[in-house]
Amino acid sequence: MTRPRLAALAVLLGLVGCSGSGAEGQAVPPAGALDSLQRPSSSNTALAAPEGFNPKPDIVTATYNLPAPTLFVAISQVAQNMPRTFKLVAYEGRLEAAYVVRSRVFSFPDTIQFKIAAKGDGSTLVLYSASRYGDSDFGVNRARVENWLATLDTLLAGK
Repeated sequence: MTRPRLAALAVLLGLVGCSGSGAEGQAVPPAGALDSLQRPSSSNTALAAPEGFNPKPDIVTATYNLPAPTLFVAISQVAQNMPRTFKLVAYEGRLEAAYVVRSRVFSFPDTIQFKIAAKGDGSTLVLYSASRYGDSDFGVNRARVENWLATLDTLLAGK
């Protein structure tokens, strides 16, 4: 098969792979996945986490002056109100969850995961967004993480 035909076939298979809706057909991350996070060498992920988290976060999150279960409910509410965002899994006992976010045009699936942990009288948040396809995301995952954090801050300010 010629290279142009192989390229066309690869694109077609990629689009077929993105043709699902919601979280349908997406791999479910296991409980504790963020505890041993290995980021790819590609630039299609974004990580927000507390100071000292490994791997080093792109955005350092503060300690929230809330009990961990309250922060989990708040970030879950943020996720549920985002457009084209579908729950993939929730490990409520571990205060972890993962969602699939579909792109507007081609319905490409990205995954965003979060984990809440108690810290003293407050709690911390790890938020990780990753593209399923491609080596570059043109800053989409970082923008998504920044948007979720800003939306969380707005939600918490109103309480």
